[in-house]
Amino acid sequence: MLPQHTKLDIITEKNAWDRILKNIQTYDVYHTYNYHHATKHEAHQAVLLVYTTNTSTIALPLLLRPIEGTPYFDATSVYGYVGPLASGNLQPDTLKDFKQLLQAFFEKKHIVSVFSRLHPFVAQTAMLDGMGTTTHIGNVVNIDITLPVDTQRTLFSKTTKRYLNKCYKQFHVKTGKTAADIAAFMALYYENMDRVQATKAYYFSEAYFQKLLESTDFDTQLLMAIDNTTNTVAAAALMIQTNTIVQYHLSGTNAAYLHLSPIRLLIDTMRIKATEAQCTHFNLGGGLGGSSDDALFNFKASFSKDFKAFKVWKYIVNTEVYNALVTQNNIQETNDDTYFPLYRKHEAD
Repeated sequence: MLPQHTKLDIITEKNAWDRILKNIQTYDVYHTYNYHHATKHEAHQAVLLVYTTNTSTIALPLLLRPIEGTPYFDATSVYGYVGPLASGNLQPDTLKDFKQLLQAFFEKKHIVSVFSRLHPFVAQTAMLDGMGTTTHIGNVVNIDITLPVDTQRTLFSKTTKRYLNKCYKQFHVKTGKTAADIAAFMALYYENMDRVQATKAYYFSEAYFQKLLESTDFDTQLLMAIDNTTNTVAAAALMIQTNTIVQYHLSGTNAAYLHLSPIRLLIDTMRIKATEAQCTHFNLGGGLGGSSDDALFNFKASFSKDFKAFKVWKYIVNTEVYNALVTQNNIQETNDDTYFPLYRKHEAD
C-alpha cells in the first residue's frame, strides 16, 4: 500500500537543497547545490527534484536546458557521478508513485529527454527501472580505504610501487592555497587536455576551479608535487572529499616529468590522508569516455582491482519531438552511435 502524503517538490534554493541532502546523508560532491552552480551554464537551471512520503525520500538533481529555437527543454546531469539518492522504506508502490510524479513533471515542463551519469557507489537502478535505459559504460577504479594503509599498498602493481619509490625521493607534496598555485594547476590541466585532444567541455573556467576550492559544502584539496631540486610543479590534482567519499577529480602533469609519473605520488598521498580521515571510498574514475580498456584506466587499475560499474541513464520522454529534433538538426544516426541526446550531437563537434 502506498504511504499517504506523497509529493514531488522542485528545490532551487540552497538552504532547502542542503537540508534534503543532510537528511539523506549518503551523498557526494556531485549532488550538492554548490557543485551544480559551479558547473552550470548561465542559461541552465539547477533543480533538486524531491519526492517524499511519510516514510521515505528520493532526491534527483538535474540541470534543465532550453532547446534552442523551440519551446522545449531537456535535462542532464553535471559532470561527475550523480543520479538519484534515497532514504527510508522504498516499497514497489512507492517507486511506482515516484516515477508517475516524475513523468508528470517532465511532461509539464516540456522536457524531451533526460540524461544522467549515475554514481558507482549508490544503488540507483530500481529507482529508474521502466523509464528509459540504464547502460553500463565501463568501470571505475575504487581504492578500498577501509583496509589498513599497508594492506592497500600490497595491492599496487609492481610498476606503481617502483614509480612511488622514486617519487618519494625526488618530490615533496604541498597543498596549494594561493592564486599562483591555482594558476599553476590550471596551466598543467589545460596542457593535459591539449595533449589528449579533449573536447571544449573539459576546458573549465577559472571561476569553476575557484568555486570548488572556496565551497564549504565539500572539501577540495589542491595537491601539488614539487621537485625538491628545482622547486618546479611536476604535477597537481584536485581531490574532493564529501562525507566519506573522496574523488580524484581533475589533474595535470608537467610534460617534462611525464616519465616519472608524479601524479602517482599525489594519489598515494590522498589515499593515506583519506584513510586517516576514516573515509570509505577513493574513486579514481575510469578511462577516457568511460572506457575500461585504455591506458588511463590501466594506470588507475595499477592502484586497485576494486572495480565498480559506471552506468548512465537515458530516457526519451517525448519520442515524437525527439525524432523531429534529430531530423531538424540533420543528424544521421549510425548503428554504433551512443551520443545522447542525439539532436545535440553537433554541439560536441
